[in-house]
Amino acid sequence: MEMRNTTPDFILLGLFNHTRAHQVLFMMLLATVLTSLFSNALMILLIHRDRRLHTPMYFLLSQLSLMDVMLVSTTVPKMAADYLTGNKAISRAGCGVQIFFLPTLGGGECFLLAAMAYDALCGCLPPLRYPTLMSWQLCLRMTMSCWLLGAADGLLQAVATLSFPYCGAHEIDHFFCEAPVLVRLACADTSVFENAMYICCVLMLLVPFSLILSSYGLILAAVLHMRSTEARKKAFATCSSHLAVVGLFYGAGIFTYMRPKSHRSTNHDKVVSTFYSMFTPLLNPLIYSVRNSEVKEALKRWLGTCVNLKHQQNEAHRSR
Repeated sequence: MEMRNTTPDFILLGLFNHTRAHQVLFMMLLATVLTSLFSNALMILLIHRDRRLHTPMYFLLSQLSLMDVMLVSTTVPKMAADYLTGNKAISRAGCGVQIFFLPTLGGGECFLLAAMAYDALCGCLPPLRYPTLMSWQLCLRMTMSCWLLGAADGLLQAVATLSFPYCGAHEIDHFFCEAPVLVRLACADTSVFENAMYICCVLMLLVPFSLILSSYGLILAAVLHMRSTEARKKAFATCSSHLAVVGLFYGAGIFTYMRPKSHRSTNHDKVVSTFYSMFTPLLNPLIYSVRNSEVKEALKRWLGTCVNLKHQQNEAHRSR
């Protein structure tokens, strides 16, 4: 009984081994993740501090950054600790936490991207119509719905996945606990759960993705009627970059959760999971925010305030 209590429930085999090439890849991935955390945290700070950015559009952007920070924090610290210490054990509770947060944040982000596409569509309409079509009340309701729908999906996946009995060595050939990977180790029939998860993923992925494509289709139709060639080029560049990020995120989610069981590959799962859990959170602030002139101005104002505050502290120190 004591051995059963002290033995970890699962072993994460990880993403890297300790060869020289993999050590370099690990350092590159770690630098990417740190950059992602810094850029998303900076976005949240700027939007919170600068009143000029207190609009529905930037509030949605701040929620996207918050989800990305939490998504990276759910998987990367454990993966890095496992690689550096060699202790790849994860408890059943720890596995459940990861299974809960990944669909919560990933599913919430699916709906949030659809809400952002609707906001972008409203922004293409005459300015007087925007406050009516995208009020603060509607914005808050959409944001709350994104979090609640994601949390409901995460809770169902975590409870259902951990309810199965597991056999063998309990080795998960992945760098974090994910429901589609974990159920392969189950000693019971998981077909009902997998079918239910497939239907859920259709709703969580394809419905918001269809809304996003419809919104950007209407946006592009409005862009084509612009008289200014320069404005059209700028709008096309913005829409294409947004759709590229959306395509990466939804493509990775569809590939992970909606592939037939016979077509699953562990190596493919790891690569695709790396994309949506580490690289997409880095791209989001770059595409949606850093290229935005209002965000750049807010960053300049904040840096100016920091410099002035530092100068005042130095002057006060000298006067003493």
